[in-house]
Amino acid sequence: MSTLKVNKIRDTSGSTDAITLDPSGGAVLAGVTTMTTARITTGITTSIQVGGGVTISESGIEASGIGITCANINGTQISGRRNLVINGAMSVAQRGTSSTSQGYHTVDRFKPYAGGADENPTQAQVDVSSGTSPYTEGFRKALKITNGNQTSGAGGADYMQIEHKFEAHDLANSGWNYTSSSSFITLSFWVKSSVSQDFQIVLRTTDGPSQSFQFETPTLSANTWTKIVKTIPGNSNITFDNNASQGMAIYWFPFIGTNYTSPSNTLNAWVQSTSGTYGVTDPTTWWTTNDATFELTGVQLEVGSQATAFEHRTFGDELALCQRYFQKYACTDQEWIYVESNGAEYKWWQSHFNPMRTTPTVDISGLSTGSGTSFAGGSGNISSIAVTSTSGGDANGRVSYRVTGSATWGTARTLHHTDSWDGEFVTYSAEL
Repeated sequence: MSTLKVNKIRDTSGSTDAITLDPSGGAVLAGVTTMTTARITTGITTSIQVGGGVTISESGIEASGIGITCANINGTQISGRRNLVINGAMSVAQRGTSSTSQGYHTVDRFKPYAGGADENPTQAQVDVSSGTSPYTEGFRKALKITNGNQTSGAGGADYMQIEHKFEAHDLANSGWNYTSSSSFITLSFWVKSSVSQDFQIVLRTTDGPSQSFQFETPTLSANTWTKIVKTIPGNSNITFDNNASQGMAIYWFPFIGTNYTSPSNTLNAWVQSTSGTYGVTDPTTWWTTNDATFELTGVQLEVGSQATAFEHRTFGDELALCQRYFQKYACTDQEWIYVESNGAEYKWWQSHFNPMRTTPTVDISGLSTGSGTSFAGGSGNISSIAVTSTSGGDANGRVSYRVTGSATWGTARTLHHTDSWDGEFVTYSAEL
């Protein structure tokens, strides 16, 4: 038989704060609404309920039915850099702010592309209107696609997509146990369409046998920003190599034709990629509506089963991340070129001002030749500029050029250019 030892239990008959001992239910403190001094010196074997909405137990704290434990705060992903997406706030646009060309031409790291278009859509970096939900969350820029006039209708091979690519080692080292179905990543973003319909989103891996995860947005209200959150499990078939090549891409489809979809495709699960596994059959309304618009901002991909607040980075930090893939060097008056004479040929070298993902492709089409250029100690005309070699993308990487012209000066002279060169540029691209 057990013995109950009670030390100084006081029961004042009729008191509103009496302690009542109930053999089957424990001790009840009648009328006690606050505890100013209290100490629990023994372990909690079941739970303590505070008021009607908070329960403290050995597994954690539950407030109004929401469990709060270290283990389930977004899978312990609560610190450090969380967003795997670069330029998700659409703030950096090194190439320009509007273009009807396909590919990288406006917002860095986001690649719009159309297939089968009768008139190319326009891509642009635009302002987020004040008073909207994205604006109140700190977003000031968005990527906007404006449809052209697709007079031939919605063909099976037609599509409009926005693509964001990830390096494989960034995913392999992210902390996501991507081969486990109980480990998650969460994608979140703000989207707005001038046409009310649902849209296809696809995550597609590159390494190993490619895997695709397809899902649809709900039907969007026209011209209204909507936040989309999607939690995505790992899968035993996913592979990411530990290198700087492409490991995965996310596709947003304002429209995708039947050549790339199937009504029997599996949504919300990983499947092996095929040419037809970009989604289920898509509505054609957006594509067949002249000047329809599609806007995107606040894109975040993070490890964990919950979407956390967007990780806003400074413009300088975001620009540096973008320059791993693309750099634009604008020419200014009388600076930056160093030459070494060899007859009528001159060499100039330029180092990358930020390490790049790999050896870049150099585009000098933004430079002109002809008069208006002077060498130190005299004037002369440039007849041609050519890239002679490009070294690696690391901090010591540099590009060598050959300049030919009518001036023949000595060695180791600085090549100056006049105001007519202002606005000209060289670009370096190491995009995935």
